[in-house]
Amino acid sequence: MAGDNASFADFTLGGLFGTQETGGLLFAVVCVVFFTALTANGVMVFLIHADAHLHTPMYFLLSHLSLIDMLYISTIVPKMLVDYLRGQRTISFAGCTAQHFLYLTLVGAEFFLLGLMAYDRYVAICSPLRYPVLMSRRVCWLIIAGSWLGGSLDGFLLTPITMSFPFCGSRDIDHFFCEAPAVLRLACADTALYETVMYACCVLMLLTPSSVVVASYARILAAVHRMSSAEGRRKAFATCSSHMIVVTLFYGAAMYTYMVPQAYHQPAQDKVFSVFYTILTPMLNPLIYSLRNKDVAGALQRALRRLRGSQRVSREAF
Repeated sequence: MAGDNASFADFTLGGLFGTQETGGLLFAVVCVVFFTALTANGVMVFLIHADAHLHTPMYFLLSHLSLIDMLYISTIVPKMLVDYLRGQRTISFAGCTAQHFLYLTLVGAEFFLLGLMAYDRYVAICSPLRYPVLMSRRVCWLIIAGSWLGGSLDGFLLTPITMSFPFCGSRDIDHFFCEAPAVLRLACADTALYETVMYACCVLMLLTPSSVVVASYARILAAVHRMSSAEGRRKAFATCSSHMIVVTLFYGAAMYTYMVPQAYHQPAQDKVFSVFYTILTPMLNPLIYSLRNKDVAGALQRALRRLRGSQRVSREAF
């Protein structure tokens, strides 16, 4: 009975901010990144749903990517920031379980969605005449549903198994959130079989969509190379390269965390790699994919004009 109670006791998170000398600076940086991510993604969701010019398959998928990023970063960062301000690092067993489930579900959904978004760009550039059929509204909803289903299956499959192991030793998680590899280090049972299952899931959830991304952008770059316009080629290469940088950071960091054998891991390195796909990527996605886009810039200008117009009408009414 005492062992069961120990397994359900609170955990202590190691945190990200480290020593007092560097903690304040890192806290400020993470705050800026967090609020920038929330603002940029929130603006994207609003503009895409409010402006008829952005009612296209690409922007429909981007709006859901922004929604996932907002939920994703909010699962991890707010608690980390509040804990630093309050000077505490504990998280309940239930809180750790919930964070683990939400994190796996949301990151899994983003893995699949990014892969399918690359397919959308491939169809748009390489088969423009068939684009309305291949990327119909029904197909877009199937992409969204498939992404959420894949992420949810990952969360529902791995979370109960991860949190069912006995934790009868240290309760100190050497990480800034309840990520599976860090939690499993505390288990006082053989986790080899589970780690094999988790590795197989990661092959499906990481290698499959990343392979789709690489294949899609390879075909896109081949099509761009055949363009007659040098300016068009330059812009297309710049866009593709920026997309590939973000995707490489996201998938690459996740592959290191979940597919490299634990014997090669160091807690400090794990934290750095986790920062790339849990904190930086949600900020970079809207900046790279959308806010630099002329269509989005035009929608933002129209929204600001409507806002100024409504304010002028309100002042005149009074």
